[in-house]
Amino acid sequence: MVKAYLRYEALSTFGVIASTQSNIVYDHTGKIAITPALEEVILWDLKKGAQVGKWRESGNKSEVTCIAKSPNKKDVAVGYNDGTIRIWNMKSSTSTVTLSGHRAAVTALAFDNNGTRLASGSKDTDLIIWDIISESGLYRLKGHKDQITCLAFLDTKDANEEVGISNEGYVLSSSKDTLIKLWDLSAQYCRETMVGHRSEVWSFAVSKDQKVIISGGAEAQLKAWKIDWKILGLSLEELGQENKENGDSPSTEKAITAYGQIPRQSRDRIVTIKFHPSGKFLGVQANDRAIELFKVREHEQIRKKIQRRKKRAKEKGKDATEISEDIQAEDEFTNESMVRTPAKVRSFDFASVADVDKAGNVQILASLNNNTIESYTVPINVSKKSEEAEEPSRLHSIDIPGHRSDIRALALSSDDELLVSASNNLLKIWNVKTRSCIRSIECGFALCSSFLPGNKHVLVGTKTGELELYDIGSSSLIESVKAHDGAIYSLQVRPDKRGFATGSADKDVKFWDFDMTQDKSSNTKRLTFIHMRTLKMSDEVLCVRYSPDQNLLAVSLLDSTVKVFYHDTLKFFLSLYGHKLPVLSMDISSDNTLIATCSADKNVKLWGLDFGDCHKSLFAHQESVMSVQFVWGTHYFFTVSKDKTVKYWDGDKFENIMKLEGHHGEVWALAVAKHGSFVITGSHDRSMRIWEKTDEQLFLEEEREKELEELYENTLVSQMEKADVNDDMEVDSAGKQTMETLKAGERLIEAIDIGDEEKNGWAAYEAAKARGLPGQPPQRNPILLAMGDLTPDRYVLNVLQKIKANELEEALMILPFSKVMSLLSYIESWAKKVKGK
Repeated sequence: MVKAYLRYEALSTFGVIASTQSNIVYDHTGKIAITPALEEVILWDLKKGAQVGKWRESGNKSEVTCIAKSPNKKDVAVGYNDGTIRIWNMKSSTSTVTLSGHRAAVTALAFDNNGTRLASGSKDTDLIIWDIISESGLYRLKGHKDQITCLAFLDTKDANEEVGISNEGYVLSSSKDTLIKLWDLSAQYCRETMVGHRSEVWSFAVSKDQKVIISGGAEAQLKAWKIDWKILGLSLEELGQENKENGDSPSTEKAITAYGQIPRQSRDRIVTIKFHPSGKFLGVQANDRAIELFKVREHEQIRKKIQRRKKRAKEKGKDATEISEDIQAEDEFTNESMVRTPAKVRSFDFASVADVDKAGNVQILASLNNNTIESYTVPINVSKKSEEAEEPSRLHSIDIPGHRSDIRALALSSDDELLVSASNNLLKIWNVKTRSCIRSIECGFALCSSFLPGNKHVLVGTKTGELELYDIGSSSLIESVKAHDGAIYSLQVRPDKRGFATGSADKDVKFWDFDMTQDKSSNTKRLTFIHMRTLKMSDEVLCVRYSPDQNLLAVSLLDSTVKVFYHDTLKFFLSLYGHKLPVLSMDISSDNTLIATCSADKNVKLWGLDFGDCHKSLFAHQESVMSVQFVWGTHYFFTVSKDKTVKYWDGDKFENIMKLEGHHGEVWALAVAKHGSFVITGSHDRSMRIWEKTDEQLFLEEEREKELEELYENTLVSQMEKADVNDDMEVDSAGKQTMETLKAGERLIEAIDIGDEEKNGWAAYEAAKARGLPGQPPQRNPILLAMGDLTPDRYVLNVLQKIKANELEEALMILPFSKVMSLLSYIESWAKKVKGK
């Protein structure tokens, strides 16, 4: 009889407010923040501090790497780590379009002014222009030699002068190859390359009137460039003609010229540069804890400033003619204020309020590197009469629903209703059903945690050797005891619920009993714990585990061994050795017969507790295995590892039942519900994931087959990828082969085969009839009959119509020549039918 298991599926992800791989954007109202949360996008209401929407594509495991909102105020383009771009609708929270073209993570997105075209740049160095209306790629532009970091459309309609050879407009792109390129979209070529930067260009912004570009990289200053639309409006022939008349060499006149440098305060590399929607302010954010705000001065003010400068020079007796009349970039852009944040800023966005003078302030939304979102209001000093300039103030902050750092420990309450998660300096209690954070308490650097009997208290062991006891009801620290001289790596409540044991780096295992003590302040009794006895070990203690019948105590040491003692007498019973590196975690099955140990040597070993013999050694993961836990009442167990995966095993058959993928960082912690109804994992990516047991049956042979199929499909797609024959070409087709395009092409080939077979059968029958030969009418294809007695033409058309617009070109590339000829004959008959109508 083949054994059937029950499948675990990802139920939900929580704990992430804003991940660090992507930027953050305001919606068009300025009330909702659209933030990346690993593979999801979350919409936060800033005023309420609550989640109002979540965008997730089922089956997608790739992280969000870029977000851009469309000018139509409805759509948002989201780029992912696997090179796909999805267009999400704000109202319906659905993704209607998926665009596949990039071979690596999407790093830059920009819409044109109408929201009909989208430019995307990637780590694969290509720039693709997409048509949003027809949902397909127009063309791919090649020229950069490294990752594209920022994109912007230049629209000729917005420029004040009457120009326009290129009615398609232009695109500016910056890259880590130190270059900024200007692409002409009508002729699809690189019109100009700006080479002023000496290091990677990380961001740039174009002013509202499209006359100035501000760009920045690792240099101490920002660079400003001027766009001359008159030169940009000339074709290359006209430009050459004009230069000949002026006696210049044909290539000297550039449409984009250096305007000067703008000093900035931060010394770190630039991350984001953005103009305020009003065009009056410029925001600059480097890789540190501040956002600099620059004011864009009007030319009238600058002229007055130059006059004042001359006057001052005269008063000092200097020559006023030495002072230049020309307006410099640093005259036009002056430092207005500085927004300081509690942690490093990952990205920022301005609220889309065009009339800032009426509002009296500028609103800035920032996502920080420590999993928080903050919005600030920066007052604008219109009149200089106010003695003291107002400081920027924090308007909203969202930090409750997530940890600031890695989640190091997880524990479930005895009824599986509550979850405690602990990280450096923060302890959070969560409701498992609603995934909402009920309590948030400051603590030490937590390494292990547990609910105490009654589920009203939480005990935490810290890196400094403290045992901290918290009361959940009052969210307060009741007691803190310096229990060990080293880090407390492990603690476990005794099966009889009357005490617990702790293991530490000071080579001690200590045993504690619960007790009640009189509280001095309130005269009520409260819970406490008393140290009963100590077991001294030869090396640092990494993990302590009781057997469920409380007969044995297993202790894992830094010398890679596990020592098993009798609990009552602490007499030595067994030594389990075989791991090459220390055992990081272990667990004993509910029937007290098996102990599973997981180690930094990537192996899990299963031992019998009667003689200490190793039943099986499993090469479980690609990295250190951080935690192992049995499902109560079975010999099934879960392991989590630094290789970002969670695995489900059968301890009797020594088989891997399932591999659960989803985390984007090392998985540190694991908590299994009492009877395995769900599993919760905590990770370096600051997320917690719930994996729920479903009713769907799973067979090991099928799982292995699926894994092989996936492996084959992945290699198949990479083989189908076109070898870049035209590497020197600047323009290429936008699409790329994916599994979807391959399957679409195969479906079309099958449809053409069925159609051809039907057509040829009838043609042979008609020919026989014409010759007067006796002929049997061919048998109709059952598929065509099942579809409603379709003609071959209609059937092929139906299959073709079901292929998505952005997959069609690549799907047609798969067709062999004979099928292409057949398809052309079908197209001819469709055209005739339409003409006939």
